[in-house]
Amino acid sequence: MRITRVADRHWHALDDDLVVGRGYAEHRPDGRLFVSIDAWHDAAFDRLAEAMSAELPAPLYAVVDEADVALTARWRRAGFRIRRREWEYVIPTDPRATGLEEVLPPPGVTIVPAGQADEGMLRAVDRAVRDEVEATVGWWQSMPAEVLPRSEGDTIVDPSKYAVAAAPDRYLGLIRVVTVRRPRIGLVAVRAGEQRRGIARALLAHALGTLHRSGFATAWAEVQESNQAASALAEGIGAQSVSSNLELVR
Repeated sequence: MRITRVADRHWHALDDDLVVGRGYAEHRPDGRLFVSIDAWHDAAFDRLAEAMSAELPAPLYAVVDEADVALTARWRRAGFRIRRREWEYVIPTDPRATGLEEVLPPPGVTIVPAGQADEGMLRAVDRAVRDEVEATVGWWQSMPAEVLPRSEGDTIVDPSKYAVAAAPDRYLGLIRVVTVRRPRIGLVAVRAGEQRRGIARALLAHALGTLHRSGFATAWAEVQESNQAASALAEGIGAQSVSSNLELVR
């Protein structure tokens, strides 16, 4: 078996000129280098992992479905260890199921629907929230890996996907919902000084209610295992954990 680098960050495992495995590497927006391997059998996987690890700068990261025990074992054999776990939740949108039917924002706060937010104020609250998280647990250490391409320093890819909680002079929180094959809540965040006022629940009530009226019965979200507050918020509105992903590092 031969391992050949066929392009930048792209390898093939060849057995008598037949491709029996492929390896890829890509930088995520946070600068970390993620690798993936698609191989027919263990030997091809192991050889690709060895070759890629030798040629690429450490640390290397990978993401696997925790239910795929065999693939997880392959990565562990290649020297990768579990860095964090993310739970995937399915969330009902029906207000009668979530218990959010009567939820309103606190006094002085209004919900601005997706597509109607002031872009400058939206970017300001997004940056403020990111800075607050980065100063404590670290943004990329606490948030699911984001893979959407964006310009350097630009964290708002599509402003039309965000609804916000607004005070008269600034935005206090935001929620991002993206629908491709299914609705996914990619972010719910509130400024540190405005938390525990019910703003996150109001944002969820608005977003899930909008999805329900649009005909979607469920939405999806990922929560890091260590983020107990986010897990409690999700489970408190009827979310069910359906799977988990592991982020691995070497």
